Amino acid sequence: MHELALASSVLDIVETYRARHNFQKVHSLTLSFGELGGINKKSLQFAFQTLSEGTIAEGARLIFVHMPAVVSCSTCGNTFQGAAVPSSCPACGSEDLYLSAGFEPLKLLELDVE
Repeated sequence: MHELALASSVLDIVETYRARHNFQKVHSLTLSFGELGGINKKSLQFAFQTLSEGTIAEGARLIFVHMPAVVSCSTCGNTFQGAAVPSSCPACGSEDLYLSAGFEPLKLLELDVE
């Protein structure tokens, strides 16, 4: 369950920002990650909820920004979304396809604090 380590890292980042900006409470955190990154949102929420008990982030809401998988065709440049890679490009029929997005790591985009 790598979500526990991810939640711990997010809380470390929150503490770093707290030390710099002297806020007292975190209301929400906006996080993004790629669809193919292997992160389970429910597990991450549970890990964050558990680890944040007794911290300034206790009770904070996690907001997720989903970064979809994008498949690109090297032949015609067509791009389309979807985690399932087809065997050929729907636009030109080429089999020269690659995943151009969807593996983005977990990022903290925004903190709502007081």
